[in-house]
Amino acid sequence: HKFAHADVLVVGGGPAGLAAALAAGRSGARVIVVEDDTSFGGSLLWNKQRIAGKSGTDWVQETVAELAKLPTVTLLTKTTVAGYFDHNYLTAVERLTDHQKPQLDSVKPRQRLWQIRAKKVILATGAIERPLVFPSNDRPGIMLASAVRHYLNRYAVLAGRRVIVATNNDSAYATAVDLKAQGVDVTVVDIRDSVESDAVAQAAAAGIPVLFGHGIAATKGGHRVSSVEIIDLKTGARQRKSCDVVAMSGGWSPVVHLFSQSGGKLRFDDRLSSFVPDRSVQAEVSVGAAAGQESLADCLHGGLEAGADAARSAGFAPASFSFGDIPRETVASLQPLWKMPEQLVGKGKQWIDFHNDVTNSDVALAARENFVAVEHLKRYTTLGMANDQGKTSNVNGLAVMAELTDRTIPQVGTTTFRPPYIPMAFGAIAGHHRGELFGPARILTTDDQNRALGAKIEQYGAWSRPAYYPRSGEDEHTAVSREVLAIRNHVGMIDYSPLGKIEVKGPDALTFLNRMTLTNLATLKIDRARYNLMLNENGIIIDDGVISRLGEDHYLVGTTSGAAGRIALGLEEWLQCEWTQFKVFVTNVTTAWGVIMLTGPNARELLMRAGTDIDCSAEAFPHMTLRRGTIAGVPTRIHRVSFSGEVSYEIAIPAGYTAALWDLFMAEGKDLGITPVGLETLMVTRTEKGFVHIGSDSDGTTVPDDLGYGEIGRKKQIDFVGKRSTNRPFMTRIDRLQLVGLESLGGKVLPVGSHLLASSITTVPAETEGHVTSSVWSPTLEKPVAMGLLKAGRSRLHEEINVYHNGQWMRAKVVDPRFYDPEGNRLNG
Repeated sequence: HKFAHADVLVVGGGPAGLAAALAAGRSGARVIVVEDDTSFGGSLLWNKQRIAGKSGTDWVQETVAELAKLPTVTLLTKTTVAGYFDHNYLTAVERLTDHQKPQLDSVKPRQRLWQIRAKKVILATGAIERPLVFPSNDRPGIMLASAVRHYLNRYAVLAGRRVIVATNNDSAYATAVDLKAQGVDVTVVDIRDSVESDAVAQAAAAGIPVLFGHGIAATKGGHRVSSVEIIDLKTGARQRKSCDVVAMSGGWSPVVHLFSQSGGKLRFDDRLSSFVPDRSVQAEVSVGAAAGQESLADCLHGGLEAGADAARSAGFAPASFSFGDIPRETVASLQPLWKMPEQLVGKGKQWIDFHNDVTNSDVALAARENFVAVEHLKRYTTLGMANDQGKTSNVNGLAVMAELTDRTIPQVGTTTFRPPYIPMAFGAIAGHHRGELFGPARILTTDDQNRALGAKIEQYGAWSRPAYYPRSGEDEHTAVSREVLAIRNHVGMIDYSPLGKIEVKGPDALTFLNRMTLTNLATLKIDRARYNLMLNENGIIIDDGVISRLGEDHYLVGTTSGAAGRIALGLEEWLQCEWTQFKVFVTNVTTAWGVIMLTGPNARELLMRAGTDIDCSAEAFPHMTLRRGTIAGVPTRIHRVSFSGEVSYEIAIPAGYTAALWDLFMAEGKDLGITPVGLETLMVTRTEKGFVHIGSDSDGTTVPDDLGYGEIGRKKQIDFVGKRSTNRPFMTRIDRLQLVGLESLGGKVLPVGSHLLASSITTVPAETEGHVTSSVWSPTLEKPVAMGLLKAGRSRLHEEINVYHNGQWMRAKVVDPRFYDPEGNRLNG
């Protein structure tokens, strides 16, 4: 991956693009020139044209050499701009070693993805020749006239010895003249009536026969075309002529894909029979053939002017120069004939999209089936899909549909030209973000201590965290059970740093947060904390956590470990898009603070031993409060909140001190039964207590009332995000899935995900009434405990139900989910 900024980005290294780059580059502006080909020059590589008294190829070499010497100019070949996005942000794929044999030990990538931001973009993307549409026009040897000329003049390759040039415009005559000069037998078949132009005159001077008013009615050949049937479009008279190549030209379509991706609007140019750029919406300009300019002189001068204007807009003074007087050839008008009339040639297949094998009959079928809208036409026939994206097929296909539906081409419209312009490898998009580098490694500052203690490290979201700490001979069940009992009887310790911590501060902080939360914060006092649920606009629970008030206009929003980033971005979105008048700062400080949690009956004693100036007595520091002070001389915030059901303290200190605090607690707590515990252990203790885990005990349909928190929202008088949705009839139905406790009657742990069924249902399939959301073996209670979402669950307490899982039937009783210490005596100390 490569990131770049430019004053001027020139897309296309043909004559217009090089002229633009020269004008901008000489001014001192930062210029990036991107060319898809292996060499700069564009059409000058295969057109025998002259600039300033020298051949086109010589002019290209001199221009590129000068640009290469300019320190502010970057030249890229074998690079394709694939997408044009908002704010002049473009992506480009550079092909580095695709043409070489792969080397396993090579450090050079096959491709490089450029991400470029430019003050001004000059699109010199050129034009693509359109094919003609006539019967059996897909045989091998039927080629675009420009391709035949390209092979001849750039690579010295003759496509054939007997060539029919079929055209409706002047550009193909140059191909005929160049072929004739190499001794090729050439005949031009032009659907136009007799025309006068420089190109036609040159063909006549070269002795090339031209059949005006004729078209191709049929082709023959096996492995390649061997002959064509030529028809007089007025009389219908036919003649057959042998050939080994048909060079066809149906006119030229400006490459407007990037322009359209930028948001620009197109217009149909009747003279060119093509769509051309019309109205730009970003800092961009199209030049050369991409803008519908036909002559070399117009392309060069258009590029020169665009480059100079771009440099000026970036604050640079362009040098004045010109390319001299370049003669403009007279060009006769193009005569469009989108497909050969069936009354003349019969019903043979005429291909429009050679990539997707779409024929005129496919378009006709779409019209009969009423798929006449341009986007419907595309999807019904696959016209212009995949790699093609309308490059050669678009105008011909639209024109055929227009004829069939008595509309004009502009009335039919154009399809959406989607990025990427060419196929891109997923490897180029991913770059180095794969394997261990897929995302940033999030490792606790206590990782060394955890590994030294033998912790089983697992991935929890983006964070690597201890699941449990097995001792010699212990499996997961044994280790977790030991850690749970340590919390219940002594004190457990866990590095809780990944919990989300978002500071919200400003004069409007209370008003803003009260609109974002289910909980009423207006009555929350300084240094107090309150449990909260976050909802989306549909009233669905998206996260939970504890919110504390640090000052008059200062709040700390706690989130789950996996939601810190998205909740912070969500708050910013509402501030920036909806309530822009609020004076509020939102700062995600999750990684700025380390957190060690102490939980258990000895937690208070251990905290005081560590040396804090905070009064930790139960009276001075009750549950759901916050205290600030120091611990071992380090500034700290301590929350007394609990996810285990025991007295718990979450000690937050600057992140760099977290490992030292861990060591301090380990040293001071030896005689208190200090035990490091993992997340799996915490999941057991919270399930015993009946505390919900958002994402486990909720899903994408769960609203506060389903978890028993509906009354909180109903009591809140002001409006908040999701309030209206929670009051809709569907959200308050009594038969919704509601959180309940489940007591296993058979002594087995109920598998998570098991279906809950009425006791009368003993066979499947059957309509499920809910499912098990959390289920563990409780070392504290010495029995399995579980929670689940059950239809009308709160009204079914003490009811016995069936539980089904993978062919197994079990029995359970619906109970209050608070299995352990339901009165909260231990929680309150």
